Amino acid sequence: MSETTISVVVADDHEVVRAGFAALLDTQPDFAVLGTAADGADAVAVCRELRPDVVLMDVRMPGTDGIEATRQLVGGAAGGSAAGLACAPPKVLILTTFDLDEYVFDALRAGASGFLLKDVTAERLFEAVRVVAAGEALLAPAVTRRLISEFARLRPQAVAGVAGTASRPGAFAALTPRETEVLRLVAEGLSNTEISGRLVVTEETVKTHVSRILSKLGLRDRTQAVVAAYESGLVVPGR
Repeated sequence: MSETTISVVVADDHEVVRAGFAALLDTQPDFAVLGTAADGADAVAVCRELRPDVVLMDVRMPGTDGIEATRQLVGGAAGGSAAGLACAPPKVLILTTFDLDEYVFDALRAGASGFLLKDVTAERLFEAVRVVAAGEALLAPAVTRRLISEFARLRPQAVAGVAGTASRPGAFAALTPRETEVLRLVAEGLSNTEISGRLVVTEETVKTHVSRILSKLGLRDRTQAVVAAYESGLVVPGR
């Protein structure tokens, strides 16, 4: 297997779905489908054995669901250890039927790098796998905005709880005022291009700020930054 080949495992409890995604991925010369799994427990076992770069993970599966499987594989947070994996954990792409699936936020919080709808086009699927394999988060601005709206609807008490704290957690104090401003805009769903326009700086400068934010907060990617900003109360849905 060449260094540029991206290895993938597909986890879904519907045989037709997982076979379909596996067949699609196998059409690409830079992808190698190592195996498939019918539920979360199977996915964890297969990934521990085969060590793929990327896992396409269904959310709703019998027994161990996709959220728990993601948590076991990724470790839930940057710096967390994924039990049973001697190397870097795989990147997890969540598969869902609905773009406002109530479980999507929990999956992202568990360590997923993004999510895809099951009716995704082939080209979008290929792009998504390549994006997360490269270490980027797959959370488009429009998706972020929908996720924020759903988080506010599903967890009003939780949001009120974190928003009512007297100050931000200590880790956020390490951010400069400009970095804090950038994080707020990221959490509000703005792209780097939109942030650069809002702050009248170059897009490269925005990328630098985002990189420093992730480093200072010990976060893996943009997705975790959005989750952290809302859970800390730094940004409050609806305000």
